[in-house]
Amino acid sequence: MKKLKLKHHSYRTLLSSFKDWLDILGYAETTVYNLPNHLQEFFYWLEGQGYRDIHHITTQDVKEYYNQLTQRANETRYGALSKSYLNKHQQALKKFREYLIQHNVKSPLRVHLKSETNPTEEKIDILTQSEIKELFTATGYSHTKKCIRLRDKAILTICYSCGLRRNEAVSLDVKDILFDKERVHVRKGKNYKERFVPLNPYNLRVLEDYIYEGRPEFYNASTTEALFISQQGNRLQGMSFANRLKAMIAVTENQNIIDKDITLHTLRHSIATHLLQRDVPLESIKTFLGHSSLESTQIYTHILKSNTL
Repeated sequence: MKKLKLKHHSYRTLLSSFKDWLDILGYAETTVYNLPNHLQEFFYWLEGQGYRDIHHITTQDVKEYYNQLTQRANETRYGALSKSYLNKHQQALKKFREYLIQHNVKSPLRVHLKSETNPTEEKIDILTQSEIKELFTATGYSHTKKCIRLRDKAILTICYSCGLRRNEAVSLDVKDILFDKERVHVRKGKNYKERFVPLNPYNLRVLEDYIYEGRPEFYNASTTEALFISQQGNRLQGMSFANRLKAMIAVTENQNIIDKDITLHTLRHSIATHLLQRDVPLESIKTFLGHSSLESTQIYTHILKSNTL
């Protein structure tokens, strides 16, 4: 069903924007892939009912769609669709409704969404600027080995100060830190797009300390191009980045930070929100983050609003 082709541009645009929204909010890759596929089935059904966009559908239409799902045969085995599959469709519609609300679109998507109690945008945890400073301070005692402490600080610089996605940080090589141009060259950005991210003097000094003092202490450092290296001498992977962030959070002993749902993507959310607070234009933030459209960047206006209510 996921290969169904949509005829109308409005549905294709919504589907693409919804997927970008999920990605920006930091959902798992499987979620970013699967929920739009389920939503695509709903759009395909709407087209079959003669609807060219979502503005004229009713609650009854959504109920009819769900009813036909419960009666539809399973294409991979005998019997009806599983309860798990039906629940995933409900999850997709619920999340799509949140997307519509954030984009100020009135929506009838209310079927079986029993867990929904407040139709407002989902609040996303971000770190305040003072909490970010605490994390940087924590890198002074986040590990017994100095080389790992220097690497921790460099990770914060790349993921917060430079706003890189996890995979972009993992893929960085030493040559991508352009000290003479005061830039980070992101060669493997999303959708294979490259960009240059500016570095201020403080960030340059952090990366210089790591590359010339910390990195050489790691096993195999002289034979790999990877910027971030594990203790085994391999390119540091995403899970290790996440584990080091957890370690930094723990040693702050700040319960406000510990209680927040902080991930590597939270650092990206945080820098984008902090730039907005400093009245940096959305177009500049779009370029900084490597977004393909301004609409993707506008999600941070909602995050800023929801975190100041």
